[in-house]
Amino acid sequence: MTDEELAEIVRHLRKLGADDVEVEAKRAATKLPKSVRETVSAFANTRGGVLVLGLDEAAGFAAVGVEDAAKLSADLGALCGEDLEPPIRPVIRVHRFEGADLVVAEVPALEPERRPCFAKGAGMTQGSYLRVGDGDRKLSSYEVQLMLSSRGQPRYDEEPVPTAGIESLDTKAVDEFAARLRDRRPHAFAGLATEEVLRRAKVLAGDRVTLGGLLALGAYPQEHFPQLLVTFVHYPTPDGADVASGERFLDNVPFEGAIPVMVGDALAALRRNMSRRATVRGAGRVDTWEYPEAALREAIVNALAHRDYSPAARGTQVQVEMYPDRLLVRNPGGLFGPVTEDDLGEEGLSSTRNATLLRLLEDVVIPGTGRTVCENRGSGIRTMITALRQASLSPPRFADKVSFFQVTFPNHALFGPDIVDWIRRLGERGLTDSQCLGLAMAKNGDVLDNKAYRSASGLDSRRATAELGDLVGRGLLAQLGGSRWTRYELTPEAASAASAPSRADRRADVLAALADGDRNRTEIAAVTGLSDKALARWLRILRKEGLVELIGTAVRSPNVRYRRTGKALLDEDRR
Repeated sequence: MTDEELAEIVRHLRKLGADDVEVEAKRAATKLPKSVRETVSAFANTRGGVLVLGLDEAAGFAAVGVEDAAKLSADLGALCGEDLEPPIRPVIRVHRFEGADLVVAEVPALEPERRPCFAKGAGMTQGSYLRVGDGDRKLSSYEVQLMLSSRGQPRYDEEPVPTAGIESLDTKAVDEFAARLRDRRPHAFAGLATEEVLRRAKVLAGDRVTLGGLLALGAYPQEHFPQLLVTFVHYPTPDGADVASGERFLDNVPFEGAIPVMVGDALAALRRNMSRRATVRGAGRVDTWEYPEAALREAIVNALAHRDYSPAARGTQVQVEMYPDRLLVRNPGGLFGPVTEDDLGEEGLSSTRNATLLRLLEDVVIPGTGRTVCENRGSGIRTMITALRQASLSPPRFADKVSFFQVTFPNHALFGPDIVDWIRRLGERGLTDSQCLGLAMAKNGDVLDNKAYRSASGLDSRRATAELGDLVGRGLLAQLGGSRWTRYELTPEAASAASAPSRADRRADVLAALADGDRNRTEIAAVTGLSDKALARWLRILRKEGLVELIGTAVRSPNVRYRRTGKALLDEDRR
């Protein structure tokens, strides 16, 4: 970590007024606080993080420093290597910051197959922690079990159900499944009797039905596992029940049966509870559902296919909750394997907890639709994001909490008539469709950073950075923070949709700054008050118009100088 990166971290903490999910500050004047073990364990079990010793949170993150930085660094290294299992090897450095010595440790995240990291003295169950918000929380025994199961490929879906024989399967679904396999995968299944097809596909283990087979093809799986179902609740207010009227919910339905049946029934209930809205598309208006069905289907299928089916989780349902302002789908068991929240939707990344179940669902049809439950190509999240993008809705929000995973769909169209009118009043020419999308997200109060912008627009990171930088240069967005905390929000002028000339056109200011001779960008910025990105944009425009030129050719050098051209002087004389 560089001194500049540390300064950015401290600025972030001071602005936030609290620790961050990825940063923990401790006073630690003379010795390591006891809570350091918990913090290092929590960072290692989550996404990694930065531990800063010598900052006093109670004093607004003042740099009070540590007395003996060398000793404290050695003690921290020994604690991470000797007191924790598995050992953690953070990068530890001493920084001189605001006249004080700070010890900074960059704690790496452990690979899933090595978690959980725990304090040896407390043991795995009592000494494993997780980073939540700005604090460290002890892992529950269930969460420890989930982490242990992620060290390999769980096989719960292949376990035989002692109370379920072949008579527990839906005969029609079995016949269609076997016929499909014989047709699509003849090398493995052609010529086999139905029971042999089921055994080879791991629907049967001996004379018992496997858990995956029961969930995919069972007549009534809840006879054996009463809580392996989907519950749907439609609440009347954003907070749930309407306390004033006493109305607890608008709809409350459990969905039972095999997974294909539950998916079909859940989608039917959602359609019954959704309304339609008018969405602006180009020059016209289109009536659409509140949420696109493709996104809902993928969310429900993912929840059922990727949930935890270990014995400890079989008492927990998949939950679908609808509120006036959002819809969420929650399942037991967080993300499995190497996939993280940041990776979701990235091409080529896929990992599944229930490999056999997912393979079965690839060849099982949702009743009445003619389509299989899933494709098993790792494309579900991308399909979900794309469906929302095409419907001009905000991208989904994902939350991976180890014990559960949740996807939330905000209920507002990004391009309603008011947003379209606001973008038109900005008076900006040359905005791309994705930039209009980003502006709409910011106007609607969504979090806007590079990842959210990429998710909503489908752009790669390089293009997203360039487009966001252009919006900053136009004076429409303000960049807040830096490095990993960079996010964007509307400038006050853009939020109020002031007219373009009074807000955006700074040609005259830049030319005036060059009236007395050539200057570099730092000098021009000091005169005009423009941000670096805004200044770069106006210099680029003025160069294109032939009004400003470079002295030399190193356009990317911070010391390159600019001057007005003869054309600019001639235009000024004419005025």
